[in-house]
Amino acid sequence: MAYVRNKRVSSGADYWPGFVDAMATMLLVVTFLLSLFMLAQYFVTLESSGKDTALERLNRQILQLTQLLSLEKGSNKSIQDELASLTSSLADLTNENTRLQGLVDLGASNAAGAGAAQAKLSDDLAGEKKISSEALAQVEILNQQLLALRRQIGALERALQASESQDSESQKKIADLGKRLNVALARKVEELSRYRSNFFGRLRKLLASRKDVRVVGDRFVFQAEVLFPSGSAQMNPQGLATLVPLASAIKTLEGQIPDEIEWVLRVDGHTDVRPISTAEFPSNWELSSARALSVVRFLITRGVKPKHLVAAGFGQFQPLDRKNTEAALRRNRRIELKLTTR
Repeated sequence: MAYVRNKRVSSGADYWPGFVDAMATMLLVVTFLLSLFMLAQYFVTLESSGKDTALERLNRQILQLTQLLSLEKGSNKSIQDELASLTSSLADLTNENTRLQGLVDLGASNAAGAGAAQAKLSDDLAGEKKISSEALAQVEILNQQLLALRRQIGALERALQASESQDSESQKKIADLGKRLNVALARKVEELSRYRSNFFGRLRKLLASRKDVRVVGDRFVFQAEVLFPSGSAQMNPQGLATLVPLASAIKTLEGQIPDEIEWVLRVDGHTDVRPISTAEFPSNWELSSARALSVVRFLITRGVKPKHLVAAGFGQFQPLDRKNTEAALRRNRRIELKLTTR
């Protein structure tokens, strides 16, 4: 009998190291799986954070990819939940191991029960291995989805680079076109300046004897009294005679300036600061505008083309002399002629 008891005790001692090895192997497998999962999670997080900067540059163009990334994050959350489940199962196995250790300590009489517990533990371990395999499969799916995401981001980056390159070429073409346009405009302005010089030179000769006509900058200035009676926009005979050579000079100019140069002769009416309020002219605006229109209409009657004439009224708001003397007021009542672009 003593021999049988010793054999049973010896048999129990031989079983326990194998059981401990199995548990240690299981723990190592679970630890390895957890490490593998955490490493995969680290690379996934690192990859996602690295792509955030690129995604910010693409703005709305990669909205669809952002949604896909959200789906991947949802999958990641599911894997984390499964990891929590595995952790919980591991805790349960640890508790079961503790319970089995207590059963072993009861002696050889409970050896059969310990064998059943070992079988159950083996079944639990097989189940945990299955769950771990499923987790690895989901991690693999996540890696494939991230790879597809990187490919899509790469395609979008290449498309963006191509778009930026095309935009750069367009900007260069626009800049070149702008330069050529500026050169053409400068050439036309230069031509118009040459015609303006010839035109004003001819007018100077025609009106050299008139003391009441003077040149101020790039315009001819006629005193209002030369053309109009006080407070009126109806030209007097003297004014009509003064404008006849002007009309002739403008007609000559029309034949000299090429058609591609868009030019006009602007006729500006000005008054002094003394107000006027009549039924015909409620203010100096109306009087200055009416006088400019009278000059334009006369030039048209003398054969000047209407498309080359502009009438403008400035009232009393553009004085040449801000003094309140009679001479200053007289200087400010004027008709100005300026050759300019349209």
